[in-house]
Amino acid sequence: MKEIYKPLFTPWKIRNLEIKNRIVLTSMGGTSIFGWMEPCHFDKEAANFLLEKAKNNVGLVLPGIAPIQDPILNRYLYTNKRMFRKLKVFMEEFHKTGAKMFVQLTAGFGRSMAVNPVMEMIANNKILNVLAKPILNVDRLCKAPSATPNRWSNKVPSKPMTLKDINKMINAFAKTAKLCQEAGVDGVEIHAVHEGYLLDQFTLPYCNMRTDNYGGSFENRYRFPVEIVKAIKAVCGQDYPVSLRYSVVSKTKGFRSGAMPGEDYHEVGRDMIESEKAAKYLQDAGYDMLNSDNGTYDAWYWAHPPMYMPQNCNLDDVAHIKKFVSIPVVCAGRMEPDVAAKAISEGKIDAMGVARQFLADPEWVTKLMNDQMEEIRPCICCHNGCFNMCHYEGVPNIQDLSDTIHMARCAINPVTMQTKKYKIRPAKVTKNIAVIGGGIGGMEVALVSAIRGHSVTIYEQGSELGGVFVAASNFSFKEKDKALLTWYRHQINKYSNIKVIFNKVIKDVTEINADEIVIATGATPNHLTVPGNANIIEASDYLTNNIEVKDKVLIIGGGLTGCEIAYDLHQKGKHPIIVEMKQDLIAVKGVCLANSSYLRDYFKLHNVPVYLNSKVNEVKDGKATIVDKNGKTVVVDVDNVITSIGYKSNPLANKDVNIHIVGDAHQVGNLRTVIWRAWDVAMKL
Repeated sequence: MKEIYKPLFTPWKIRNLEIKNRIVLTSMGGTSIFGWMEPCHFDKEAANFLLEKAKNNVGLVLPGIAPIQDPILNRYLYTNKRMFRKLKVFMEEFHKTGAKMFVQLTAGFGRSMAVNPVMEMIANNKILNVLAKPILNVDRLCKAPSATPNRWSNKVPSKPMTLKDINKMINAFAKTAKLCQEAGVDGVEIHAVHEGYLLDQFTLPYCNMRTDNYGGSFENRYRFPVEIVKAIKAVCGQDYPVSLRYSVVSKTKGFRSGAMPGEDYHEVGRDMIESEKAAKYLQDAGYDMLNSDNGTYDAWYWAHPPMYMPQNCNLDDVAHIKKFVSIPVVCAGRMEPDVAAKAISEGKIDAMGVARQFLADPEWVTKLMNDQMEEIRPCICCHNGCFNMCHYEGVPNIQDLSDTIHMARCAINPVTMQTKKYKIRPAKVTKNIAVIGGGIGGMEVALVSAIRGHSVTIYEQGSELGGVFVAASNFSFKEKDKALLTWYRHQINKYSNIKVIFNKVIKDVTEINADEIVIATGATPNHLTVPGNANIIEASDYLTNNIEVKDKVLIIGGGLTGCEIAYDLHQKGKHPIIVEMKQDLIAVKGVCLANSSYLRDYFKLHNVPVYLNSKVNEVKDGKATIVDKNGKTVVVDVDNVITSIGYKSNPLANKDVNIHIVGDAHQVGNLRTVIWRAWDVAMKL
């Protein structure tokens, strides 16, 4: 192990409990030991996931949040005694690894509940609302301290919790924590005075307008989480560790309005002055650790940092708050091991919190310990598989039901939380497999096929592997995308049964002698004809060829690629202008709100011109004519025009008996669809 990482592997204590190292697997929705958006049960898939991390040298493991009351069927966790008996057996096996585990319990979501179209329909139909309540009680799921707008939907405002609701929940926390203790769980974590979830909403002035003992003064706003920890300590004893998931600063300007890094703004939630007081107050109430970052769902990119956020984005704030408490403080948020190790050695934090990197590579800690950094598959912060809860103007969360129920899967590692579906099985008959195209889809098929025992030849028309992902990663903020490309190329080079032929254009599949042929030729960009005399640059050409542009750049297409180009140009000091035909930027399924809201908020803060529901009628003599849906015309000065209006599949050949199509050649999608499809095909070859 390199010297710089050694501080990560020193022991520390939470109350009287010693943790063997300072790496904490923080909770992710979908990895709950009691299941996720479904009736509570002992979840074997999550249990296997957690045990694997413990075996790979994680010090403290925190499963995904367990709602204290089921989202479906409404029962409290403590009523299912059978799953706690199974949990006890699991903990006996788990403790053999030397790791410790806290179960994270949540009061719920309140106004942050990701309302979907079905929930909107139930909430706004009196008959359906009554009929659905025993199964899906939308009113209960969205209850909050006060009547406030839901983060995702204008059609399902949150209603205030009653005192009876609060007391029932406090009682449920205590009973559930006691059952966890009896099952051998090392501690519990309360979720959360964090991220604008229900408990946090009670503490935040802009969410809590109550006039009873749970609103108004500082003490009243923090009363709910204080009473929870006191109730747990009363039944479990003072020495049973209780951690708190805690957002140091809310970074929030208002409902559905976050604050960008470095922005000068008025905080409507918890500012640093209150946080200094709150951290000490919560410690004195009985909490034994603060598991910390920043943000709310209104400023979601702080707690779920996309690739645009700085690495280690929460460290300074978390290090500051540690000065005001004597209990351990963990920091999460795009943490890098070398930075975390240095902060620990300097006493700024006590441990490093990491979540989604464990989805991308469950063995990354072991690899770090063994100086195998080149073997670590990096998380690229895309949220395509783990948390693709999307939202844009006019729609609530339109995440697929399968994703809602099975979160914490990984775009770049299909095996994660899907071990029954995706597993490597040696090929019964080894074959010679030709892969046409060396992009991500082609490389993934080649790797899975080679691991299964096949001989693979990749035919790549260019001089390097990566395909369109080379262009997609050609931004300063895509350092993890570049690292993923490096990882793929390293993996390809490791296997003697994979051969790569560069600068080879295949025009006819019949010229290839192979048992199976996989087409991975990607997609071609859609082209737009704009009247006038402008020189139109297509987005992939711009990125691939590093085309120089001048100051005022018109970007036609406000999807993810167009917005990333605009973001990059603005950071370089140029003046992009975005024109989008839809009602919002990045108005597509599958892009997490944390990612899309960052870009939208960035453009608002920096006054980047965005024309929605609009199209470009003409670009001539340095001027663009933009027309909105009502016929209103705007003329703007432009130096260059970049189009980013999507792609169309470009398969070299149609599917046949021995021909298989993967990636964008099969269907234009994202990294998740490309990689998961590659596995679907490679496992059957």
